[in-house]
Amino acid sequence: MPRNKIEDLRNHLFATLEALTDPDNPMDLERAKAVAEVAQVVINSAKVEVDYMRLTGNNGTNFIPESKQIELK
Repeated sequence: MPRNKIEDLRNHLFATLEALTDPDNPMDLERAKAVAEVAQVVINSAKVEVDYMRLTGNNGTNFIPESKQIELK
């Protein structure tokens, strides 16, 4: 079972937004761009997981927690 969930991705992205807007110590733009690029790859893999779930009726890899899963048919 995967250790990281979609909620973890959201938390990292919101932390990045907060760091970017920190008036005392803003995050470096290159680092923020790297976070955004990696996040996009994770989001794209989640889209593939949803497609897999639609096609097979399987619950996926639990990246999208079962309690949050909806009927995809």
